[in-house]
Amino acid sequence: MINADLTAYQRISNSRVLVTGGAGFIGSNLCEDLLKYGNQVVCLDNFATGRIENLKEHLFNPDFKLIVGDIRNQEDCMKAMEGVEIVLQQAALGSVPRSLNDPFTSNAVNISGFLNVLLAARDAKVKRLVYAASSSTYGDSPNLPKVENVIGMPLSPYAVTKYVNELYAHVFGLNYGMDIIGLRYFNVYGRRQNPNGAYAAVIPKFTMQLMAHESPLINGDGTNSRDFTYIDNVIQMNHLAATTTNKAAVGEVFNTAVGDRNDLNMLVNYLKQYLSEYDSAISNVEIKYGSNRQGDIPHSLASIEKAKTLLGYQPSHNLQSGLKEAVKWYWENL
Repeated sequence: MINADLTAYQRISNSRVLVTGGAGFIGSNLCEDLLKYGNQVVCLDNFATGRIENLKEHLFNPDFKLIVGDIRNQEDCMKAMEGVEIVLQQAALGSVPRSLNDPFTSNAVNISGFLNVLLAARDAKVKRLVYAASSSTYGDSPNLPKVENVIGMPLSPYAVTKYVNELYAHVFGLNYGMDIIGLRYFNVYGRRQNPNGAYAAVIPKFTMQLMAHESPLINGDGTNSRDFTYIDNVIQMNHLAATTTNKAAVGEVFNTAVGDRNDLNMLVNYLKQYLSEYDSAISNVEIKYGSNRQGDIPHSLASIEKAKTLLGYQPSHNLQSGLKEAVKWYWENL
């Protein structure tokens, strides 16, 4: 489905919500959306990868509270949890290459930090915790589409950390009676995703390069495919997971994706097509190819049947409609 009625699903409203990593790409979009529905929003971020610019519209909003802190610090987590009913745990160090270059820090943030969040949420008796899991958990499993109960061996330190998150979430739900739901994100993209830096995601990076008439470098021959997921689909899944009354959904993990895959050659062609509407010269930019990236999987495609059945999820954007919105945002803001 393309551009479904975005108001047609259950949303978090009139609640006090903590968004960890709330200054990041996904977190800041969640903060913005939550403030539209009468929520009080607490953002916890250490600005290691998040940006204050992502929050500038909310800094003087009385319903928004920014706490500069680190999930590796238990006191920061406890402070952020005060009076909170719902936690959307987005804080993490992403990127497979980053974890290969510095596995220690990825482990400290993504595992020790995640444990701190769980402990603080348990002690604060929050009603529901929704956390960002990852499609990297599927590892070397060759099965397509990816279904939640069939995973392989992890291929990177990052994948290890995100799988451990799922294990800890299960144990805390089992032993402490906590309502916890995980969302396995598949290649999320959209407004505010940072195109700069060594670990920039492929869509904003390619978009920025094409806008500058520079040739994007595709790792491999361009046939590697992904289930690219627009930010609005992710926002929907967080709302649904946080508000569901379906007991069968609690303690589960859900693919957060579109249920469709496109290869990198197709992705670049779409980007060139949509950007050419703003600058016709972009259609003539050549594409370069390099070696495959270490730790990457060749193909990724999610089954979203579980999310549809237990949460009522219906993605609002496929790749084409999501890219059109993302490209427009980048053109107007970069």
